[in-house]
Amino acid sequence: MMLIEETPVPDAALPVEAFKAHLRLGSGFGQGDVQDPVLMSFLRAAIAAVEARTGKVLLERSFQQTVPVWRNPCAHQLPVAPIGAVTKVELIDREGTRSDVEATSYWLERDGHGPKLRSTGGALPRIPQAGAVVVHFDAGFAVNWEGVPGDLRQAVLMLASHYYEYRHDTGLSDGCMPFGVTSLIERHKSMRLGAVR
Repeated sequence: MMLIEETPVPDAALPVEAFKAHLRLGSGFGQGDVQDPVLMSFLRAAIAAVEARTGKVLLERSFQQTVPVWRNPCAHQLPVAPIGAVTKVELIDREGTRSDVEATSYWLERDGHGPKLRSTGGALPRIPQAGAVVVHFDAGFAVNWEGVPGDLRQAVLMLASHYYEYRHDTGLSDGCMPFGVTSLIERHKSMRLGAVR
């Protein structure tokens, strides 16, 4: 399985001003936006870390997932949530030729933790031998920062400020996450208790 982010989070959607307020950065000293690229990089890193730990996409964007074989021929669990729409499903044969799957042959089962691509018939389309299927979908809580759940917004700001404050500490390479952040994201983490149904 391979997941690719097709569209990145646009700079305009990043909460730079909220992050500055969280850091209590001073203002009124000339070029107030000189640090913006640095702050954006820490915000992007914090968003990526929170998304990786929770399996939730915070800001809406497009993805594609390539799958060589269905684990369950009736329902394929998508790797992130929430899913807004499955925009296209393609079959790829061993020569790399792509063909679109008819949209009426599948549907999206919306779920906050484990959305699934389901067949409208007996099974999902057969994947060609030595081929793959590519599922294109849009995922995310919202297109703007205000639409993201408040606890996840706070977790991102706390984690980004942690990265900012300890940016010269090489001990951060072990992937530590402050306790306050882990407690805020806990309820959003997916529990995997068995096979896809």
